[in-house]
Amino acid sequence: DVQLQASGGGLVQPGGSLRLSCKVSGLSFHYYAITWFRQFPRKEREGVACVAPSNTGTAYADSVKGRFTVSRDNAKDTAYLQMNNLQPEDTAVYVCAAELAPCDQLLSLWVRPGSWGQGTQVTVSS
Repeated sequence: DVQLQASGGGLVQPGGSLRLSCKVSGLSFHYYAITWFRQFPRKEREGVACVAPSNTGTAYADSVKGRFTVSRDNAKDTAYLQMNNLQPEDTAVYVCAAELAPCDQLLSLWVRPGSWGQGTQVTVSS
């Protein structure tokens, strides 16, 4: 079966940083785009960042541009989300997902990924 295990979340003060990891198994990782979404309480899911299979194509939500960096290590079947200058409004459950689709379509929610992880909680608070 396909599994995506997100980790690295936690509690951080405003201005701090976290690095999330998404370990993937059960599919040919190097063929899939990996998208990070975040789920706010009582709000719809937001596409945060996406990295294409080549690791040369990326896409970001306007709200995180310049602060977050998405990457992948195909040898480790793992994707990453480096989050810098975190703010309270970044507090959410961060979920990674895999799909054979372009990053712009995934990030905009035009295409829904077929494989999802359970997510990791990120809390930004003083």
